[in-house]
Amino acid sequence: MNKNYKPEQELLFLALGGSGEIGMNVNLYGCDGKWLMVDLGMTFSGGEYPGVDLVFADLDFIEERTKDLLGIVLTHAHEDHIGAVPYFAGELGVPLYATPFTADLVARKLEEAGLLGKVELNIIEEDHGQIDIGPFNVTYLPLAHSIAEGNALLIDTPYGRVFHTGDWKLDEDPIIGEPTTEEELRAIGDEGVLALVCDSTNVFNPNPSGSEGAVHKGLMEEVAKHKGKRVLVTTFASNVARLHTLGEVARETGRQVCVAGRSIDRILEVAQDNGYLEDFPTPVDFDTAMRLPRGDVMILATGGQGEPRAALARIADENHPLELVSGDVVLFSSRLIPGNEISVGKMQNQLAARGIEMITDRQSFIHVSGHPGRPELEALYSWLTPDILVPVHGEMRHMQEQARLGKSSGIPNNVVQSNGDIVRLAPGKPGRIAQVRNGRLVLDGDIISPADGDAVNTRRRVSFEGLVIVVLARGEAPLIEAIGLPLDEDLPDFVEETREDILKAIGRLKGRDASDPSAVHEAARLAARRAARRWSGKNPQVRVLMPGLKKDAD
Repeated sequence: MNKNYKPEQELLFLALGGSGEIGMNVNLYGCDGKWLMVDLGMTFSGGEYPGVDLVFADLDFIEERTKDLLGIVLTHAHEDHIGAVPYFAGELGVPLYATPFTADLVARKLEEAGLLGKVELNIIEEDHGQIDIGPFNVTYLPLAHSIAEGNALLIDTPYGRVFHTGDWKLDEDPIIGEPTTEEELRAIGDEGVLALVCDSTNVFNPNPSGSEGAVHKGLMEEVAKHKGKRVLVTTFASNVARLHTLGEVARETGRQVCVAGRSIDRILEVAQDNGYLEDFPTPVDFDTAMRLPRGDVMILATGGQGEPRAALARIADENHPLELVSGDVVLFSSRLIPGNEISVGKMQNQLAARGIEMITDRQSFIHVSGHPGRPELEALYSWLTPDILVPVHGEMRHMQEQARLGKSSGIPNNVVQSNGDIVRLAPGKPGRIAQVRNGRLVLDGDIISPADGDAVNTRRRVSFEGLVIVVLARGEAPLIEAIGLPLDEDLPDFVEETREDILKAIGRLKGRDASDPSAVHEAARLAARRAARRWSGKNPQVRVLMPGLKKDAD
């Protein structure tokens, strides 16, 4: 495939993030040489990159073509769709487009980054709002999701229309918002849809995802069961509909609400600024919550995914002003995200050890997903009748399965792609035609750098194998520091023997090598590594420092 492919008179799709993975969504549409970006998200490292929290898609391809990038259209406000905006929007230098709730959260991110007013942020005020961006006419179509103002995009081009679902589900009682109806979606299909670019997250679920409204009953029943007990509910902060439900449940069960977690505080503020949650109960502070009778308070807390600094983890660790004791109850009104099993399990074991009861969505109907199961996917296929299906927002197993489902549902063309694959949608037969550079960047401290760069790779190797530092100073015995080796009480003996090995190795150098700093450096490095392997079985990084010698890397 040609990595330097130049678009011509055609309609293209290119994912730089979010295909082959769940999260970090960055999608590009190319038309007649111009590009439109849909979403600019990030993901969390989950320990994959030591010392790093945030991971971004490598935008090198479009950064080299910013003169042809017309704008960034944001479907909704989840971090895996907007989280990278404050880090890259200034450099990309193009307008942003979003509905009010999403725009408010984006504006706050831009303000924190010192970019508010420097990046053009356009607010799409009305439902089904339209914008013309070069050869693209984009219509926002509200769809249900686990956040306010989730939207699909209908992208009209000279080559046909693309229905980009964003994150979505079908919900007859969504609590917040009014999704586009079946009749409206059928009408779009009757007018013709060239390509459906579709969320794959829940393709293996044989059932519909369920209605947000139905969760109200499940939460009411659970909270009502636990009279006289302090109840804590953890959920995704961004799920405005769930917050609305929990406010109603608290009121109906005679409990006051206490909020623990800055992200919930922020979402409540943004939601109320944009006309949502206007009747949400006024939260009480921590001190008041602790003074209330146990059965008179409901705590809403962040941290259901085991995040160590979030409120629930700190409560479980007894390191928070709010306290739970034996007999109290924690409701997990959220889905366990794959990869978080260890951190969530640790937190739940801490709670269980103290006699705190826990209820998850597997035990009670207290959560529904924001992504479509197979029946919902099949319904959308039948309403839109697209010529092409491009699965996105999933690991490869999800996208391949959705392609099979689309084929069995009668969609004639199914294109499974990965990050970096350029897909031609029209004219001609759709398919992958080129591959461009793609990869990952990380926010390491205050610096954005390659995920496979020296800093992260070295940190990863040190975390596995340890580090030995050798300092060679003229006329002095070598100084040796071992970090992360499993030596414990053997450390002094290891240091002494390694020192002797280094001196012997240097003493064996003859002729020019004996006075060559590079040869001395290498002899000391190899001797230290052999000693470490002999003593510990590890192959640590070895750093040899010598006055006047610039080379000190392994």
